[in-house]
Amino acid sequence: MTAVLVTGAEGFIGRNLVARLSSVLDLELLQLDVGHSDGEWQDALSKAEFIFHLAGINRPKTVEEFETGNAGLTEWMCDVLRTNGRKPKIIMSSSIQAALDNPYGISKRKGEEALKAFGEETGAAVRIYRLKNVFGKWCRPNYNSVTATFCHNIAHDLPISVSDPSNVVDLIYVDDIVAAFLKELSCSDAPPESSYAPDTIPGTRITLGDLAGRIQSFHEMRSSLFVPDFSVRFNQCLYATYLSYVESAQHEYGLAIKTDPRGSLAEFIKSQYFGQVFVSRTHPGITRGNHYHHTKTEKFFVVEGEALIRMRHIESHEVVEYHVKGDAYRVIDIPPGHTHSITNAGNSVMIAIFWASEIFDPDRPDTYFLEV
Repeated sequence: MTAVLVTGAEGFIGRNLVARLSSVLDLELLQLDVGHSDGEWQDALSKAEFIFHLAGINRPKTVEEFETGNAGLTEWMCDVLRTNGRKPKIIMSSSIQAALDNPYGISKRKGEEALKAFGEETGAAVRIYRLKNVFGKWCRPNYNSVTATFCHNIAHDLPISVSDPSNVVDLIYVDDIVAAFLKELSCSDAPPESSYAPDTIPGTRITLGDLAGRIQSFHEMRSSLFVPDFSVRFNQCLYATYLSYVESAQHEYGLAIKTDPRGSLAEFIKSQYFGQVFVSRTHPGITRGNHYHHTKTEKFFVVEGEALIRMRHIESHEVVEYHVKGDAYRVIDIPPGHTHSITNAGNSVMIAIFWASEIFDPDRPDTYFLEV
């Protein structure tokens, strides 16, 4: 069983990495953070075959803590490994600020240099990742992540401050970092000299105004029902991040229900990219539809009860009928130029899901009433 140590396991990236490593078989997961004693650190370092070194300081009470919590900790860890004659593979999370000469950047750069020296001296495999603006679930808001702060505040209807909406930030999703780290587990050979150059993980460049606007649209989604373009992976990642800041009591919400003697209907979700989805409940014997479209297409899916779906080409007298039941999981495509209807043919309420290829526009409804 491979012993893998995560330092900084209680931090933002550490928690996400630990969650993924916990599902890996044949792995002994060791976790350390600043609250553990020197003895606990030394015991874990004596066992670890892989070390994900994420522990560090970025918001200290005094400037001196940068040196002790970043460079000092890494140097001490390397000394302990040297003393025990051990050379595990070490993957270190650094920062793009290591290229700068501020106190934080200097302390991170010294930590990198200590790790590089350890690798050159012992032959241990060493990888350094210089990270920037990491976002994702479990990141602390109102701390050092603009994305976490925007997500938390907007989710709680609190104001946000955007100093310059045109300012561009580079964002890296935490799951992309975790994926890169996990790949390191399957590559244990010492890297060539050139690989000691700090690695970076591709991210997304976005303006602060665009970032805030997308998150605000997520917040309004439960009333607008508009879903963003999730073929863009960044939108998937950002929405997942936003939703992680919504309080549990707010995960449930209602839909606007329209009722009439036929039953009820509610829009569920809609998007400029895939149209809209709505759900209906129809009383026995009631018929909906008797109309056609020129461009809009639809799909009918009865999930409960029995239905008779009738359709005919508007230039023909031939009617095609489909008898469907909820437990059969059958979908009926409605092509353009075909007038169609759906009737509850059972003795109980019929529940159906409808998809339309475009969002209903009252100024351009593309709906023409005609009996089937």
